[in-house]
Amino acid sequence: MKAEIRVALVGNPNTGKSTLFNLLTGLNQKIGNFPGITVDKKTGFSSLPDGRRAEIIDLPGTYSLYPKSRDESIVFSVLADKVHETPDLIVVIVDASNLKRNLLLYTQVADLKIPVIVALNMMDMAKKDGITINIDSLSKKLGVPVIPISARRNEGIDKLKEAISYANKFALQQQSIDVKTIAPQLVDAIAEEMQLENPYYALQLAHQHEHLTFLTPEQSSRIEELEGIHQFHSQQAQAAETIARYNFINDLLYDTVKTEQTAQEETLSNRIDKVLTHRVFGFVIFFGILMFIFQAIFAWSSYPMDLIESLFIWMQEGVHKIMPAGPLTDLLADGVVAGLSGVLVFIPQIAILFAFIAILEDTGYMARVTFMMDKVMRKVGLNGKSVVPLIGGFACAVPSIMSTRTIENWKDRMITIMVTPLVACSARLPVYTLLIALVVPNRNVWWIFNLQGLALTGMYVLSLVSAVVVAWVMKHILKARERGYFIMELPVYRMPRWNNVLLTMYDRAKTFVIEAGKVIIAVSIILWVLASYGPGDNFNQIEKKYSQPQYGQKMKPTEREHAIASEKLESSYAGYLGHVIEPVIKPLGFDWKIGIAIITSFAAREVFVGTMATIYSVDGDPEEIQSVKDKLGTARNAETGQLTFTLAVSFSLMMFYAFAMQCASTVATVYRETKSWHWPVIQFVYMTALAYTASFITYQLLK
Repeated sequence: MKAEIRVALVGNPNTGKSTLFNLLTGLNQKIGNFPGITVDKKTGFSSLPDGRRAEIIDLPGTYSLYPKSRDESIVFSVLADKVHETPDLIVVIVDASNLKRNLLLYTQVADLKIPVIVALNMMDMAKKDGITINIDSLSKKLGVPVIPISARRNEGIDKLKEAISYANKFALQQQSIDVKTIAPQLVDAIAEEMQLENPYYALQLAHQHEHLTFLTPEQSSRIEELEGIHQFHSQQAQAAETIARYNFINDLLYDTVKTEQTAQEETLSNRIDKVLTHRVFGFVIFFGILMFIFQAIFAWSSYPMDLIESLFIWMQEGVHKIMPAGPLTDLLADGVVAGLSGVLVFIPQIAILFAFIAILEDTGYMARVTFMMDKVMRKVGLNGKSVVPLIGGFACAVPSIMSTRTIENWKDRMITIMVTPLVACSARLPVYTLLIALVVPNRNVWWIFNLQGLALTGMYVLSLVSAVVVAWVMKHILKARERGYFIMELPVYRMPRWNNVLLTMYDRAKTFVIEAGKVIIAVSIILWVLASYGPGDNFNQIEKKYSQPQYGQKMKPTEREHAIASEKLESSYAGYLGHVIEPVIKPLGFDWKIGIAIITSFAAREVFVGTMATIYSVDGDPEEIQSVKDKLGTARNAETGQLTFTLAVSFSLMMFYAFAMQCASTVATVYRETKSWHWPVIQFVYMTALAYTASFITYQLLK
């Protein structure tokens, strides 16, 4: 169903824009790309009081229409793009406790002459700070509806929806400044050339035409030519405009806002910051929080994981009982169901990880982490803004690499892109937790620390340390004259919004299931076919071999069936593929079955577990259905007769996954962001070399 009105949300960072977006759209959201631009576009749909359906577009946070980063450049591109439909209405989210700074963006947006509503957010904070705002007077002077809301408390949202319903029924807002005084001749020339009625739109084209995808190369060149004719200086014009706008804002606030003149006592946030951002204790506390998170991932997820494992075992048994024996039944039970069970069982751990990340972001603590890490990052050649993609890498490398667009310095951005995949993402979590559960005892040390949780913490700390070390090396390899800088506004501490945390958990878990599930089903089906069929009549020869009387006398029926399944797997297409790469990976402690999983998991890291589940379902006793952990825990090496997943093999495998290039999607994203195959190839080669070396050393030391 198509939306009848398009609404864009615009605002400064940390004004509650994302919270408002979640309130308006609920679970009815999707992520895509802006037309012609590889930048995330978050859209959703909201039902209005008049029965219409509104499409809500969440634009990147920005302080001004003049962009300092690639993400910020999207705001004007979307608002001015008449080719792909401009929004019918703009909702400008304004922090009521910091009106002066926030209204700069509003005046720029308003002068584009698209209908505007001001959502005056954080009214509770303004009241606490002794700020009184005359809403009616402010609305009258701006010429637009001003709706007081508190997004965190879900207050005023219904009134905002009512105002959106009347979007096409109120007059356009007042002009805040006389744009033509800034560059009169150029504005008139561009307006005439492009047939524009809005002078501010023409001025923005002069500033930003090089980055606007909706302009043709000829139009952009013509604007450049006009700039030369009229001797236009972009920075001087921006400065003149900003001064004029703040003069307007100062007059506006003088008549509409009153602030109590009280002694400013130290805020609670500042007192907390003295502890949490301390140059020593701040890092200790951050490390302690990380340890708590990884302990919780193991401790809190065990019960729901057991339930999911039991459910899939029951489903496998049910498929075998209900359906007649044959290839289709085996494909569904041992291919699709077994493959999915190997990944979906980790949904509780994924949900817990993302819940903690959402809490850290929502409380304002994550911003402090980036602030603390700034000095460390600079010593290794990174920008303070590099911390955001690196921490985001705990979730997924793909959006984290895309978020490097906020880094203005080329060298800092390239180094960040090159090291972000080293950070342990959520797709590695199923691999780590499975292997740790196999070889690390589930017991406590020093009463409170679980050994498995400590092992998982170690893998995540290793990933961050390795990223920092590689960044330091690249600092001396890449050359650039630019100097990076780090500017960040620290939000005040707040209680997390639990509905937002739950929404994040649901959204991430759903994305994990849908995105990973599609790949896993495809890989599981292909892998089952490769593992169930082989060249020539090898399978018939194996059947004949075990039909001889001596095997019937020496072996029980179940033992004979298992031996037939094992030999068939080794003679299958998958077996041949595994044996081809086995000589290369044998020094790492891996056999041909693990080799197959390493190849298939390049589609997505979590596919490793599904692959092992499928291989050991095909290889195992057809009358005995086990969980993935049980299958791998009892698996034995055909040559030595010893357990396959020993301490040495398991840690060697974790080291390989810690350093190896994450997945095909990451490679594609790096190519898309750098516009060259040069960088992803270098990244793939150096990470593979690191993975092989670390895995080799680990296995040789522990075996």
